[in-house]
Amino acid sequence: MKRFLSLLLAVIMVFTLAACGGSGKGENGKVYWLNFKPELDEALQTLATSYTKQTGVEVKVVTAASGKYEETLTAEMDKSEAPTLFNVGNAAGVKTWGDYCLDLKDTDAYNALTTTSFNQVDANGKVCSIGLCYEAYGIIVNQALLTKAGYKLDDIKDFDSLKKVAEDIHARAKDLGFDAFTSAGLDDSSSWRFSGHLANMPLYYEGKDAGWTECPATITGKYLDNFKAIWDLYTANSATDKTKLATAGLDAEAEFGKGEAVFYQNGTWEYANLTAADKYAMNADDLAMIPIYCGVAGEDKAGLCSGTENALAVNANASEADKTATLDFLKWMVTSEEGLKCLVDNLGGVPYKNAPESENPFFADGNALLAAGNYNVDWTFNYTPNVDDWRAAVVNAMVQYCSGGSWDAVKTAFVDGWATQYKAANS
Repeated sequence: MKRFLSLLLAVIMVFTLAACGGSGKGENGKVYWLNFKPELDEALQTLATSYTKQTGVEVKVVTAASGKYEETLTAEMDKSEAPTLFNVGNAAGVKTWGDYCLDLKDTDAYNALTTTSFNQVDANGKVCSIGLCYEAYGIIVNQALLTKAGYKLDDIKDFDSLKKVAEDIHARAKDLGFDAFTSAGLDDSSSWRFSGHLANMPLYYEGKDAGWTECPATITGKYLDNFKAIWDLYTANSATDKTKLATAGLDAEAEFGKGEAVFYQNGTWEYANLTAADKYAMNADDLAMIPIYCGVAGEDKAGLCSGTENALAVNANASEADKTATLDFLKWMVTSEEGLKCLVDNLGGVPYKNAPESENPFFADGNALLAAGNYNVDWTFNYTPNVDDWRAAVVNAMVQYCSGGSWDAVKTAFVDGWATQYKAANS
């Protein structure tokens, strides 16, 4: 009888453990995605809800505020329920977060890639993150307004021709009913367009000359006069008082979408917002993207600035169940018809085998430039050490400059600030 009771008790315990997930096989994993792109939040929330309905797996998407990703990630990684999916988009990110990254080599999502060019790999060959998308940015043009002003895209080939067109439009803004450039806002919601994307121009050309393959300890600022030239063109040929760029609560996207300006520096990701029926409903045929010209010799053969800061990593320190759930979700997102459609509709360029062709004309513009033999302007800003701190100092200096200060402050923040942040990042 005792042997029977013992056997019965053992059987009951086995079933109890299985029911509670004690065996490990029944444990339900969760996905926590700390999203890098604020403009993608709405689409990802919808995608996460759909996946949960289909699979029962909880997918939480939290989107960091613009310009605050590293700060937010640092805070979230200290919590007991840390992100299981997060962004590691450059070499600096690998140095900071490489130990937290699961090696994604030969995972289902990795095997679905069409190229490994956008992946982030550490010194030992570990694939820390895989590219979610590739993007391009430049100067978005409202061709309908450009035509109304008496010009066409072919009239703009370099900085001098862009300057001529922009200054003429600005001089006639009152009669035309629109200005040349949208506002160049320097608050947190917009400043990344200039401390990151526009600052890439002098960084790209200096890095190209020097043959950078990793973050240099120092930079010379050789092309900062070119940076100043394009920045001055933006701020002198806009309806916005440049002394208020950091405080006026500006919305360049709305200005462009409502037809208040011809030129708007931004990227391929803006296409969805600009053409959305419930937003600006712009005609796709009116939209084009041209390179950012800044007066560098030979820039008539420049292409768009193409690359990515969007590469997804899986938290190696998450539970096995959460890692499995996250890898399954990542696979579904980059292989399923629904997931790929969401990415292509909202991001455009997606480096996965079954991705549908994008309807985004900005990618067509970039591809046409490359097909014509123009060079790609790489995302050299990915080398920036302590990127948030460096950019914040550059923005502060730009604000001072626009308020009547010296351009020397910008040079100091740019060049000396780089050396300071490099030492801080590598001490």
